[in-house]
Amino acid sequence: MPEKDGLIMAFDFGLRHIGVAVGQPVTQQARGVSTVLAKAGKPQWRDIRQLIQVYDPRQLVVGLPLNMDGSESEMTDHARTFAQRLGNQTGLPVALQDERLTSHAAAPHVETAHALGEAETDHELAAVLIGEAYLESNPR
Repeated sequence: MPEKDGLIMAFDFGLRHIGVAVGQPVTQQARGVSTVLAKAGKPQWRDIRQLIQVYDPRQLVVGLPLNMDGSESEMTDHARTFAQRLGNQTGLPVALQDERLTSHAAAPHVETAHALGEAETDHELAAVLIGEAYLESNPR
């Protein structure tokens, strides 16, 4: 659970791109901050550590891609592995958040999110949706 006034940092894990957003528990709103490149699911850890240094989150949240029936897939395993490595790399607590359909939901709204300064890419917007879902399900 996020600390009262600390930011959360949400991640939309992908094998080639990882969307990153920061969210504020007080407002329960998030905004995209970066899309980190990954190779076969392995991110540039330097880039992630730099984002953590800049935003100083108290809680990390990784989207958990489940099938519509709630069952797990190979991507679920990849996201769990990423979450575990993220915690090991940063020393910060990591929560998993059900992200069913966030990437698909984000795609049509990228232009609006970009115009409002909320996200630059569909990956960032998916991370925004993951972060906001986490904040709504874990109120202050």
